[in-house]
Amino acid sequence: MQVTAIIAAAGDGRRMASSVPKQFLEIGGVSLLQRSLSAFCRVPRITDVVVVTRADAVADVSRSVETAGRPVVVVPGGATRQASVAAAFDCVGPDAAYVMVHDAARPFVSAAVIERTLDAAIESGAAIAAVAARDTVKQAASSGGRPFVARTIPREDVYLAQTPQAFRRDILAAAVLLGRGGAVATDESALAELTGARVRLVEGDPLNFKVTSETDLALSRALAGGGERTGEMRAGTGYDLHRLVEGRPLLLGGVAIPSDRGALGHSDADIVCHVVTDAVLGAACAGDIGRHYPDTDARWKDASSLVLLRESVGHVRSLGFEVVNVDVSVVLERPKIAGHIAAIRRSLAAALGIDEGRVSVKGKTNEGLDAVGRGEAVAAHAVALLRRAFPLAPVGR
Repeated sequence: MQVTAIIAAAGDGRRMASSVPKQFLEIGGVSLLQRSLSAFCRVPRITDVVVVTRADAVADVSRSVETAGRPVVVVPGGATRQASVAAAFDCVGPDAAYVMVHDAARPFVSAAVIERTLDAAIESGAAIAAVAARDTVKQAASSGGRPFVARTIPREDVYLAQTPQAFRRDILAAAVLLGRGGAVATDESALAELTGARVRLVEGDPLNFKVTSETDLALSRALAGGGERTGEMRAGTGYDLHRLVEGRPLLLGGVAIPSDRGALGHSDADIVCHVVTDAVLGAACAGDIGRHYPDTDARWKDASSLVLLRESVGHVRSLGFEVVNVDVSVVLERPKIAGHIAAIRRSLAAALGIDEGRVSVKGKTNEGLDAVGRGEAVAAHAVALLRRAFPLAPVGR
């Protein structure tokens, strides 16, 4: 299956106080455009890329981009983003079944976000990465030249759109055609909506923000290791043991393992998620799973441990850390888990928001010794490495 990625890099960055268009600005010695392009080139299912840029930059971009072996075409854009994406779509090969569109000014897009957006488009026809609103949302109305609250919008219904956006080819073709007919929208998903297509929402990433201001640029450079105390590394460990009993499913890293017995616990007792959660929280000095999700709280009865892991990762991100990699050892006499390790790695990578290549899972036995060796229990160990992404603010600021 052929999947083409369009990287939109034709803007002039008017909101940036720079003579250089923002997509060509460097963070950590690499341009925003190159970072975005590299993210897509690292995803095996992306077969080729179309970069749409300013007409006066086509030659320079063609010479400068590094593509990791992917075919890349660089084309001139139009007067608007909508026109530029349309011009890029004209260069998409006839065999492309799906097309993804991404803003070059989102340089921290992860492979996990790209993969799950593409998966959702394959299932539903069209999908976009988006993050749920965390703050109370107010709709404003102007009075006397000043904004006042007109109404409060339930934040549960509000998502902030990101890129990538992925489409079955015919859906994006219809959206582009509608735009050329005079319809105006701020992104391709909005045009697709106008054609009647249903667009699925996929979990995005707060770090996948768009660089539009000097503040965003400074934050990007901090993320890339340029700020005070950024790049600081933290390691954390996790250990857990669960009794195995009949009548319970055996879940490891969000994957159901065929077994006549499963782990006993207050939540779904997914021991892999538990030890990874403890390792991630521990590395950030943010407590442990028992502190955040105590077994005395009915809210966590039979809760998905994969969801708890995802929430814990969000928590450590809010503290200024990003997950670099995790290593997990599962000690289980039976059943053997070798055939499930690939699925467990994929599931954990999605929850952690990192590439699958940064997740290691190993199966061990206890050679018939103690409760684990007798098949009465399952144990697991994990190590997580975090990197400080945001500089620490001075006390009192």
